[in-house]
Amino acid sequence: MRLTAPAKVNLALRVTGRRADGYHELSSLVIFAGVADVLEIAPADGLTLSVDGPRAGGVPGDGRNLVLAAAGRLREARGVTAGAALRLTKYLPHGAGIGGGSSDAAAALTGLAELWGVAPLSAEEALPLGADLPVCLAAPTPQLMAGIGERLSPAPPLPAFGLVLANPGVAVPTGPVFAGLEGRASPPLPPLEAAPFPEFCAWLRAAGNDLTDPARALCPALPPVLEALSAAPASGMSGSGATCWALTETPAEAEEMARTLARAHPGWWVWGGAPL
Repeated sequence: MRLTAPAKVNLALRVTGRRADGYHELSSLVIFAGVADVLEIAPADGLTLSVDGPRAGGVPGDGRNLVLAAAGRLREARGVTAGAALRLTKYLPHGAGIGGGSSDAAAALTGLAELWGVAPLSAEEALPLGADLPVCLAAPTPQLMAGIGERLSPAPPLPAFGLVLANPGVAVPTGPVFAGLEGRASPPLPPLEAAPFPEFCAWLRAAGNDLTDPARALCPALPPVLEALSAAPASGMSGSGATCWALTETPAEAEEMARTLARAHPGWWVWGGAPL
C-alpha cells in the first residue's frame, strides 16, 4: 500500500484565545499542496518504521515519530494485534509549519485502518496526537479550522491558482512562537465566500497570520523569504513557520517563480505547482 501525505498550508491563521489547559484556539483556512511525503505499508508481524528520502535528516524512526504513535493509538483503540512494516520517504522539511509529521500520521491512520480492517480513528480520537491531525485526516479538501483544530468545515469553493512554498532550511519551534503573542487574541477570520482570484487574494491579505511577527522575531532567516515572495498577488507564512507561501494566477507561473527562487537561493527548500 502506498499513500501520499501532502503538505498542509495555512493561508490564513488567527489566534482567538487560550484555554485554561494552555491550548491556543485558532481560526484558520487550510489547503493542501501538490507536494507530499510518501508512506508505504506492508503486512508484518511486528510494528516497524524506516525513514529515508531527501528530507529524512533529523526525523526520528522510533516512537517519537508521529507515524508510530498514530499506529499504536489505532491498535489500542481498535484492539488490533496485527503489525505492519512502514516506510516513510520524506520530501517535506520537518518543523516547517506545513504539518509534515501530522500529515504522515494521518496517512498512517488511513492506510492501517484499511490494512487491519478496522474503523479509522475519528477526528476526536486522533486529536490527542496533535492539533493538526483532524485537518490532515480531511485532506485534500480545503478546510476552515477552529477551536484547537478539532472543529472543521469545508471551505467554500476556492478559485484556481498556483502555489509556491519556500523554506530557508531552518526549523522554528512552535512553543516560543505562540509565547511571543503575549496573551494577545484576535477575532475569528472574516466570512469567506466563493470569489474570483483577485478578491480571494484581498481576503487573504486582510486575514493575515497572527504568528508571523513572533516567528520573524525568533528566526532571522524568515524575513528574506517573506520579502522574496512579497511581489506575488498574495503571500504569507504557513502555521508557525518557517515555510512561507505565495499565490500566483496559474500553476505554470508558480513553477516558474519556484525555479527562479531556487536559483537565487540554493539553500532553500522550494516548490511550485498546483494545490490539491
